[in-house]
Amino acid sequence: MARPHSTRYTVAALLLLGAAVMILASLGQWQLRRGDERRAILAAIEAGRKQAPLQLAPDTDPAGMTPWRAAQATGVWQPQFSVLLDNRNHDGKPGYWLATPLLLDADARRAVLVLRGWLPRALPAPGQAPGQGPARPSLPAAPEGPQTVTGELSLRVPRLFEIWSLGGSDQSALPAALPAAGGDVPQVQNLPLDAYAKATGLVLLPTVLLQSDGGADDGLVRDWPQPSVDYQQNTSYAVQWFAFAGIAAIAWLAVLGGAVRRMRRRGPQA
Repeated sequence: MARPHSTRYTVAALLLLGAAVMILASLGQWQLRRGDERRAILAAIEAGRKQAPLQLAPDTDPAGMTPWRAAQATGVWQPQFSVLLDNRNHDGKPGYWLATPLLLDADARRAVLVLRGWLPRALPAPGQAPGQGPARPSLPAAPEGPQTVTGELSLRVPRLFEIWSLGGSDQSALPAALPAAGGDVPQVQNLPLDAYAKATGLVLLPTVLLQSDGGADDGLVRDWPQPSVDYQQNTSYAVQWFAFAGIAAIAWLAVLGGAVRRMRRRGPQA
């Protein structure tokens, strides 16, 4: 007669090991999908950078504004519409990205948004009490007159995840109209192009130019972060997960085989 406790333990072990096999195998599949996504990103970067540089103009066809493509624009800076993008770190240091539009056509108010570079977060002002917020950074002046800016294209301003957005509030909302009252430069977490165009009244090209040329020594760092494209790492992780799934499957077979052997030794029950 089979022992009820032994039978329950065997069934529980088979269920747990079976679940482990499915979970571990699914993790391996997920890593393979992540690897495919990174391959696609790498292919997009390579394809964009192989294209001839694009000259941005008010009537440039949006179809040619491929991400990662080198581009150049000539226009006049509009520093009154500048925005600081907060929580952008560089080499472990907190700071901002400075975004300023470049006006391509004054009559049509056609412009392209340019990420000009990174600048560090300012130290607290002398005598400033904790909790009063950081001192405002000193922004580099935008050169006057027509300027030619070169860089790479992006579909949008790279976003950061906003925890407070889950609660229905946005602590870094863009002002309804720019320039802001008092002439302060807004500090925001993210900058959607449609909201920015509405606030400024500009007609923006459906792209963002990440400036690469330094021009004058303005102190801005133009070392833009790159997406991770190490798909080999995902493949390595997938192999590990599949190996763990294989071990769990072998353990499942061993438990099942042991149960079958015990049943055979006991023989048929009356």
